[in-house]
Amino acid sequence: QVQLAESGGGLVQAGGSLRLSCAASGSIFSINVMAWYRQAPGKQRELVAVIPSGGSTNYADSVKGRFTISRDNAKNTVYLQMSSLKPEDTAVYYCNAVIRTSPYGSTWYNFWGQGTQVTVSS
Repeated sequence: QVQLAESGGGLVQAGGSLRLSCAASGSIFSINVMAWYRQAPGKQRELVAVIPSGGSTNYADSVKGRFTISRDNAKNTVYLQMSSLKPEDTAVYYCNAVIRTSPYGSTWYNFWGQGTQVTVSS
């Protein structure tokens, strides 16, 4: 089985910064796309940023220029550096990864972390 463990959430004032981390562990053969999503109260979960195994990153318009996604393939870890935070960034942030768990076959599975709360006060 595979686990995604997020860390780094918390309470920060508007204009501040936070860095989220998500480490994947368990039965991992290969990781393709890694991404961060968020879900604010009463709203649908939305894509924040995505980073393929090899290729350009992509961001939601609302976070472009403020958030940076990166990954360390040796550590199976994805990061989200968040700067110039706004109250509207308040949400539970979820890590997502598309992982192949076996060298046999070609099935990729979608895994989610448990979420980490980010609260931005005005």
